Amino acid sequence: MPRYAGPTAKRTGDVAGTLRLLAYLAAAITLMVVDHRGGWLGQLRAQGEVVMQPVWWLAGLPGRIGDSARGTARTHSSLTAENRTLRNALLVSGARVARLQAAADENQRIRDLLGAARRGRLDVQLVPILDIDLDPSRQRVVLDGGERDGVRLGQPVIDAGGVVGQIIAVTPTTATVLLITDPAHAMPVEVARSGVRLIVYGNGRSDQLSLVNVPLSSEVKVGDTIVTSGLGGRFPGGFAVGTITALRPDESRAFLVGEVKPAARLDRGRDVLLLRESAIAARAATTGASRPAGAGVDAPATAIGAEAFARPADAPTRPAPDGAGSQPAAAQPPAPATEPAP
Repeated sequence: MPRYAGPTAKRTGDVAGTLRLLAYLAAAITLMVVDHRGGWLGQLRAQGEVVMQPVWWLAGLPGRIGDSARGTARTHSSLTAENRTLRNALLVSGARVARLQAAADENQRIRDLLGAARRGRLDVQLVPILDIDLDPSRQRVVLDGGERDGVRLGQPVIDAGGVVGQIIAVTPTTATVLLITDPAHAMPVEVARSGVRLIVYGNGRSDQLSLVNVPLSSEVKVGDTIVTSGLGGRFPGGFAVGTITALRPDESRAFLVGEVKPAARLDRGRDVLLLRESAIAARAATTGASRPAGAGVDAPATAIGAEAFARPADAPTRPAPDGAGSQPAAAQPPAPATEPAP
């Protein structure tokens, strides 16, 4: 049975509880006063925070891991989108730069063409190239200009470097140019240094022309510049044709054969210059070359020109009038070839 506590015991318990409360209050007041004056409780709290920091770090680790993962995902997504945008912008910029560079190159080529015409005081016509045919057996260029634009048969074609070819066929809207590198083309030329007259042939290569039957005593050297002689009346004299890059004896050891690098840029460029009749006449008057009758720009369509004749299979030689050695008979302009215009 529970023991009964009387009123005296109850009063004793209340007094003990009151005394404990007063003791706690006194201790608290004492600690506050001491802490206010000495600050040692603050130092104790600081030490306690140092001790509890690992616990706090471990407690906050899951949250930090989650935030880091979400931030990494957002960063990766944003970087991927930004990289895609920048890559597309780079491609567009590269295309624009390439187009601007192509336009700048084309502008420079046109400046070179017009500059050459201006320096030579030539009456020329700038015509764009429409199509090319650089097959080894057929070296032709189609121009985006025809009879409606004043293009005529037989007109010489040049660029900023030198002779390109001549017009062999004309339609109302287009014109066909026989390049000097065509195997069916030959042209009387002369060495600018010595004036020796030669004939240069096309061999189907856009970067090379051929010299045949060069006399051993003609003093032709590697590095000599070849220009048009004005003979035949098709090309005015004095236009650059190319530079001799190699000379070697032929099989008979009686003549030399050579290679010529064309002065014109036959495998590049988008425009060429057509010499008008006034420019041809002025050039002929300046160089003193005579133009045969009927050799104007209105030559028949079946005549490629006095310079474009078939290569002789076995050209006989004849004594040179100046005693400088034997000259090939092919050095005399033969009859024009009757190759029909394409």
